[in-house]
Amino acid sequence: MAKFVYRMQSLLNIQYQLENQAKMELGRAQMALLSEEEKRDELVDRKEAYFEEGRKLRGDVVHADELRDNRNAVLIMDELIEAQEKQIELAEQVVEEAREKLTEVMQERKMHEKLREKAFEQFRREELAAEGKTVDELTSYVYGRRGQED
Repeated sequence: MAKFVYRMQSLLNIQYQLENQAKMELGRAQMALLSEEEKRDELVDRKEAYFEEGRKLRGDVVHADELRDNRNAVLIMDELIEAQEKQIELAEQVVEEAREKLTEVMQERKMHEKLREKAFEQFRREELAAEGKTVDELTSYVYGRRGQED
């Protein structure tokens, strides 16, 4: 029996590589998004710490300079958190683009796999037909030899 050779196997192999690369890019993008979210969480925690410090300052003897500094620190934290939210949005866009690319690459790979399966099925049908023809020829030969011997 002949061996099946898919003539576009190199393309299928490339599709596997592209899919692996797309998975890696998606993973990196998700890690970057997670990092940006952690930075935002740290900023929110710092802002809460400044709020707590402000509450303590209001409970003690009032020092206008310390209250002003505390209020400025809270405002700065608000700006930093807002900037970090924009970074998170950008990271989310990168993740979505990577996810879309991975989906596209996976669809192409599946298409090539289906083409390979169809080519293999065609190969099997041809092999079965060739085998049937060989069996018929052998049967005819054997039957013809018996007829000559009788």
